[in-house]
Amino acid sequence: MENAKLTPMMIQYRDAKKEIPEDAILFFRLGDFYEMFFEDAVKASKAMGLTLTKRANVPMCGFPYHALESQLPLLLEAGYKVAIAEQTEDPKLAKGLVKRAVTRIITPGTLIDNSLLKPEMNNFLTALDFIKDIYYLASLDISTGEFRVTSFAAREKLLTELNRLQSAECLIRHPLYDEWQKNNLLPNPVHSILWTQTENDDFDVQDNTELLKAHFKVSTLDGFGLKNVPAGASSAGALLRYASDNLRQDVSHVNKLVFYNSDGFLELDSISQRNLELVEPLFSTNKNGTLLSVMDESITPMGGRMLRSWMLRPLFDHDKIVARLDAVEALKLDPMTLAELRETISCVRDIERIVGRLNLGTANARDLLALSASLSILPGVRMLLDTFDVPLLDQLKRTIAEFPEIVEKIDSAIDENCPVNMNDGNIIKYGYSVELDDFRNASSSGKNWISSIQAREIERTKIKNLKIKFNNVFGYFIEVSKSYLNLVPEDYIRKQTIANGERFITPELKEVENKILGAEEKGKALELKLFQEIREFILGYTVSIQTAAWALAALDALLSLAEIARKYNYIRPEIRDDDLLEIKEGRHPVLDARMHGENFVPNDVLLDMENNRMMIITGPNMAGKSTYIR
Repeated sequence: MENAKLTPMMIQYRDAKKEIPEDAILFFRLGDFYEMFFEDAVKASKAMGLTLTKRANVPMCGFPYHALESQLPLLLEAGYKVAIAEQTEDPKLAKGLVKRAVTRIITPGTLIDNSLLKPEMNNFLTALDFIKDIYYLASLDISTGEFRVTSFAAREKLLTELNRLQSAECLIRHPLYDEWQKNNLLPNPVHSILWTQTENDDFDVQDNTELLKAHFKVSTLDGFGLKNVPAGASSAGALLRYASDNLRQDVSHVNKLVFYNSDGFLELDSISQRNLELVEPLFSTNKNGTLLSVMDESITPMGGRMLRSWMLRPLFDHDKIVARLDAVEALKLDPMTLAELRETISCVRDIERIVGRLNLGTANARDLLALSASLSILPGVRMLLDTFDVPLLDQLKRTIAEFPEIVEKIDSAIDENCPVNMNDGNIIKYGYSVELDDFRNASSSGKNWISSIQAREIERTKIKNLKIKFNNVFGYFIEVSKSYLNLVPEDYIRKQTIANGERFITPELKEVENKILGAEEKGKALELKLFQEIREFILGYTVSIQTAAWALAALDALLSLAEIARKYNYIRPEIRDDDLLEIKEGRHPVLDARMHGENFVPNDVLLDMENNRMMIITGPNMAGKSTYIR
């Protein structure tokens, strides 16, 4: 439909559509609803189960704005991207058409809403490039700020890493995508992934190098491990730009880029990961049949993500393995302190993602309360870690800083019963701001003021049924029935005639109205301003909080392993540098934990490179051959 035939609002809608990718569906805010029009409405109605209607021959559908969190996943799971166009001015103050703007574009790889993210898993956005026979893969979890880049010479290793990361979305140059698709070379991970095609310029090495240097405020990327791999910036820069552009926000919480390789980890290809059922079951009905489901006794979402990462990237370095085993053993041998540590961190929330939301401007007052509760336990954690003389635990203790100033700031300012919606008010405590308290008192005293005016006017005019009422059109007004109109004073100003009488205003009533309504609006505006000041104060500690969160995640993962070792009486292995593999009375951990009272029959294993280089395992079906091999 031509713009000349469209209403001003439809033209505004079309203009917003031009700002977003062609494959994105636009949620257009109209009052209390998100509406979709034209071809977006046709697609969305099918994917979301909404009723498709027409107005002036324009297809349309919609849903209440408060249902956004439940409706978004329906489109994302159907493979669509979603753009949100919000009202950027108060409709009450708007002159003519309310201004609207696209505030963010939501894709599977750029999710930041807590309700849409899985607590136990990272949500990685990746970018893949192929330069001079080398694959470059960058990965970013925008919800936590974890940002990495790596390279591979073999396509199989690339596929393994994509599966390990469980990438939700991968950026790839459009010509490269077409070439690989034509030659059947496009990686096909075992999990679902959205391939987002971009232009060649988005992966320009020079432009992206400058972008990364500007973002990290450095003159060179050598400190990030990219000295000898400048092409790694092609994927990393493309990723950072894509995330920032879609979120329409400064992603300053992404403050570190790490180049890594697989030398320090045991490589597990996707087939091995799946057949061993490390983190995902072979059959969806057997969710408790994975090694992770048995080994994960983590208490925090961060610890769960860390443990999952450890399981998919087993350590290869002898000293690092021994350091981790030393920590687990020390915790296992001190069950009282182990229990105290687990109880202490039980109130820790997802600090990594709270900090992410704070930096992206989507955090609410309850996020601050959760952050305060989480940071307040850090001194207790450090004190309990003093019990141990183990290098890894000592390193974690030194990495965990304390933040008494943040805890004090939040606890003194944020009301414990604050609402989820930041625009509802009552997020700041009484006593924190004298100015805010004055506004609130004026607003709460309004009913008393109105009641006193009504009583006085009844006494003055002798109109027994005189009422002072309120509506959104006229504000406060005096209502007088027809039978008493002859008693109306001359200073009453007629405002409206109704079926049963007349409505009036007085200068005094309008003055009180301005105080009441102005106080409420000004109070809410001041609360948001105070919240932003507190937010800015906390953002100054972003890096320190993220570092402490990483240490807490690692500690939680170690506590989980120690608890499992204590629970199932696991024995510490001896790590050797020779070729001997010897296990005595070994038990399959998953089956052992799921036997429900029955005893698992233990088995021995002896393999080396001299006299025991091969084992032949025989027996009938269901005899336990595959169990023994695992």
